[in-house]
Amino acid sequence: MDKPPLWIRPVAIIAALFGLLTIFSGGMVLFGSSAAKSAAGDAVPIVLWFNFLAGFAYIIGAVALFRYTVWARPIAWAIGICTALVFLVLITMALGGTPFEWRTIGAMILRSGFWLAIAFTLARDT
Repeated sequence: MDKPPLWIRPVAIIAALFGLLTIFSGGMVLFGSSAAKSAAGDAVPIVLWFNFLAGFAYIIGAVALFRYTVWARPIAWAIGICTALVFLVLITMALGGTPFEWRTIGAMILRSGFWLAIAFTLARDT
């Protein structure tokens, strides 16, 4: 790929920080104290596990972005699409009566939107 656009490196750093925070917060709820689990409220296990594991993909995606590699775009698409699909699962479960946290809805909009925006921008720029 050519020289990276100016937006790539700052977005890659944000993606890496986002990944680290996702791993930390998800890990605290999954493996932490009962207080951390209680603070999470009505966490939906499939969403919690997905987001925790996706944090590692965020870091891989951030490295790909920072280096402006050819695999940055497919990783961004994969993260964005998978997150949107898990978001649809969450919505379906919530409509079926599964207790959930509204902040999870906001987080899933942010997560899928962030990675899909990167994927669309990379598709346009490359």
